[in-house]
Formats: sequence, structure tokens, C-alpha cells
Amino acid sequence: MSLYLLIEVCSVIVPLIYSFDKNMQFHKNWKSVLAAFTITSAIYISGDIYFTHHGIWGFNPAYHVNFKLLGIPPEEWLFFWVIPYASIFLHYTFAFYFPRVILGEKLTKVISVTLIVILVVVIFLNLEKIYTVFNCTILCAALIFSLFDKTKTINRYYITFLIILGPFLLINSVLTGSFIDGEVYWYNNNYNLGIRVFTMPIEDIWYGFSLLLLNLLLMTKFQVVFKSKSNDRVLG
Repeated sequence: MSLYLLIEVCSVIVPLIYSFDKNMQFHKNWKSVLAAFTITSAIYISGDIYFTHHGIWGFNPAYHVNFKLLGIPPEEWLFFWVIPYASIFLHYTFAFYFPRVILGEKLTKVISVTLIVILVVVIFLNLEKIYTVFNCTILCAALIFSLFDKTKTINRYYITFLIILGPFLLINSVLTGSFIDGEVYWYNNNYNLGIRVFTMPIEDIWYGFSLLLLNLLLMTKFQVVFKSKSNDRVLG
């Protein structure tokens, strides 16, 4: 088993097992998960293919299986299902056990609008850095989407992302070279801000934030379509 695949298996095994917890019943979300993840993974994998083709980032063959599909190893395709699943399971777990811990509407809008303004400024100051522009643009779109969302998913997500950020930083730091010889995937710093958090570009935090937020927002829409969600105490 490759290191990349091993990290993914270790990340998702516990959430998968506890998805059948009799109280939270997260497995009831699986139709919504499938629909939401299919849409978001298509967006991010398209970016992956483009970045890899143009040398904006790449993968170390020492840490993935000896096979690629459209220039992307299978572990990278799985990434957009495994890591969001584990992270969103953590979001729903927090919401289930602490349903009243949620930001107010006014504070949430102030945070979202402020972030949008900052991201727009970063985009226009770094138009030549395509990895930066890509991540800022998608995060802007996700935040604007959340402003029109009535489920208050973003109100809670600002809190749960701070919890998710711990394991996310650990996993991404290993993938980008912390604690291992080399890295699972590398970045061309000509296309990002060159600011690293441990060994990963700061843009990866925005990448992770938007990836999970888009999945959560879409899940709430599909929960209405499929008329199912894990537990009535969990709104978003």
C-alpha cells in the first residue's frame, strides 16, 4: 500500500465505522454525500489535471501506485472523497453533540463579507499566480453561495473548521513533506504566494475550507431532495 493511500485509509476508517452510530446515524446522509461530492470533486479534479499538466504541482511516484488517470494517481482522485468525508463527519458530530454552539447571523455575515473583500484584493494583486487565483476564486464563490443559504451551515462551519484544521494541517503537512523524505506532491512556487504553513502552501488552507464548505452547502440542498438527514438535531 502506498503512503498516500495509507494516510487516506487511516483518515476515513473511524468516521466510516461510526457513521452507523445509532444516535447520530450519519449513514442516512450517504445519498446527499454522493451527490454533493460528485459535483465538487469534478471541480477540484479538473483543477488538479490542469495544474499537473502545466507543472504547477506534481506527484512523487515513490509515494503513490504506479498508475495515473489523466495524469493524476488514484490516491488523488480518492482524496476528494476520503478527506471531505472524514472532515464533514467531524462537523456533523460536533453539531450533534453541541447543537447550540453556533455563530450569530450578523457576526457570520461580517466575517464572510470581510473574507470576500480580502480574497478579491489578493486575486487582483496576484493575477499571475494561478494556484492562488484558483483557490481565492473558489473560496469567494463558496462564501457568496453561503450568504444566500438559509440553513446557517456557515454559521457553524466557522467553528467546526477550527477543529477540522488540526488533523487537516497534520495530513497535508505530511503530504507536502513534513516527517518524510521528499513529499507526496510538490508545488511550483512561481504559481503561489510562497508562504508555507509547516511545509504546505497557505493556499491549501483556503483549498480545504472551500472544498468542505461547498460539500456541506450542497449536502443541505440534497438532503431536501432526498428527504433525509442524519438526525433532526443537526441542521447543517
